[in-house]
Amino acid sequence: MRKYRLLVLLCAGLPALAWGPEGHDLVARIAEAQLTAEARARVAEILGLGSTMASVSSWPDQIRRSRPETGPWHYVDIPIDKPGLDMARDCPNGNCVIAAIAAMRAKLRDPATAADQRREALMFVIHFVGDMHQPLHSSNHGDRGGNEVHIVFHGQPGNLHGLWDGGLLARMGKEDDLFARLSAASARRRKKFAKGSVSDWAEQAHKLAQQMVYGRLPNAAPGAPLTIGADYERRADAVIELQIERAGARLAAVLNQDLQ
Repeated sequence: MRKYRLLVLLCAGLPALAWGPEGHDLVARIAEAQLTAEARARVAEILGLGSTMASVSSWPDQIRRSRPETGPWHYVDIPIDKPGLDMARDCPNGNCVIAAIAAMRAKLRDPATAADQRREALMFVIHFVGDMHQPLHSSNHGDRGGNEVHIVFHGQPGNLHGLWDGGLLARMGKEDDLFARLSAASARRRKKFAKGSVSDWAEQAHKLAQQMVYGRLPNAAPGAPLTIGADYERRADAVIELQIERAGARLAAVLNQDLQ
């Protein structure tokens, strides 16, 4: 089953999907553990009986086909050859993850927001803060978010986007074991992680795309897939763990601020 899941993740990458359900679950669970009592109560009230942050964390991916206008909200296209974010260039018409997070946070803070709209806004925030920490969702290399970069990983064909969404994470252990370790690490550094703005966090992820995602790719013959080896996997795993830890702490900081 684990090998089958890895193959699906490697082959099913889409430009608007970041992390698989396991990654989004981890971000949500880490964040929930860092909520204040007041924010935790507000989250429970908004989501309703039987729902948790983790259980709704992948909802925006599930409704993407029926609501295609939400597709660009999952990422921001900062060119890989540019030093940083330019909102006019990278977020045209306010149609990117940075602007979407700001809009959904405004709905959360507005007492006039209807209950169903507030619930939707919360689910979007939970998901989008996770999305933007996947480096390929804060960068653009003209390859459809890495979908056009063909790879071979542990003998399985796939693409770079699928590798970073879940192919690597699928080999990193059971979700509960990862949660225990990453949650503790995130909590220790939550104050440091929470510094800066959403734009700063996107630029940080963009730098990781430059330095690691693309910067450490192996060479290959023209037209041949890239073989992802142990060194790349080891380095990438460390980046993924750090980004999930950061995303959890930052999501908690956002909700602690907005749901007072």
